Amino acid sequence: MGIEEQLPEGVLLTSVEKLAGFASKSSMWPVTFGLACCAIEMMATASGRYDLARFGMEVFRASPRQADLMIVAGRLSNKMAPIMRQVYDQMPEPKFVLSMGACASSGGMFNNYAIVQGVDHIVPVDVYVPGCPPRPEQLIDGIMQIHEIAQARKMGKQRTREVFELEADALRATPIAEMKGLLR
Repeated sequence: MGIEEQLPEGVLLTSVEKLAGFASKSSMWPVTFGLACCAIEMMATASGRYDLARFGMEVFRASPRQADLMIVAGRLSNKMAPIMRQVYDQMPEPKFVLSMGACASSGGMFNNYAIVQGVDHIVPVDVYVPGCPPRPEQLIDGIMQIHEIAQARKMGKQRTREVFELEADALRATPIAEMKGLLR
């Protein structure tokens, strides 16, 4: 007689990892980080027409300590880069980053000294959403990809100290970090 027959009706079996992944995916709270025109599309995604509330994401957090998803929407200037890194560092683990739009992903048409040529020079990015600006449907698709990453994440597999040190070394090598004293 298998375990399925021994259990009373209505009892579900799962692993703690799957349950934690489902909880993380179902209650993801984004931090507000709109920088340019892509932020308008990000705000439209939270409206009733596209309804981010169905994913448990209706409230954009103003405090990074309450958020686990950073949606970087728009171009990132060198002046804003240290602030974005500080917001990222204040977010609790597990944390995810979504780069929204051509400017956030690669600097877009702003190929000059004032704009960071991709936010992945400052923070590790999990999902890139292309477009200028991307439509709300594209952002929802990117959020669904983040949900898949959160669901598949293994417990106890947080970033190790070595990974943090490698990220810090990579950031120190960027000209932005050298100019702004991003890492001490």
